[in-house]
Amino acid sequence: VQLTESGGGLVQPGGSLRLSCAISGLTSGDYAIGWFRQAPGKEHEAFTCISSSDGSTYYVDSVKDRFTISRDMPKHTVYLQMNALEPEDTAHYYCAASDGSGPTCQDKTYGYWGQGTQVTVSS
Repeated sequence: VQLTESGGGLVQPGGSLRLSCAISGLTSGDYAIGWFRQAPGKEHEAFTCISSSDGSTYYVDSVKDRFTISRDMPKHTVYLQMNALEPEDTAHYYCAASDGSGPTCQDKTYGYWGQGTQVTVSS
């Protein structure tokens, strides 16, 4: 299984970025993709995920209404649209995949990880 993130970069506060997570090698038709981030000196944070089967999503409160996760099944790609970015969103962003069990995407264990992409929000 291979996941490759892209789309990170430097953006001013209030700006937008769209991250992509290209997925290959997953044989299960029922999996979940999550986005995680880690800022220097802070803990690893899971903040959104999406289930492949029904497209159900989950967001933590800090990104709800600003970030949108979506999937393009034919392209095997998951997107993260980030709007109204804040300096506090600065972090290394990772996507991860789970083909394990769990009633919702936020209940699953993520065992496949990409290398991540850096997002820096600064003026």
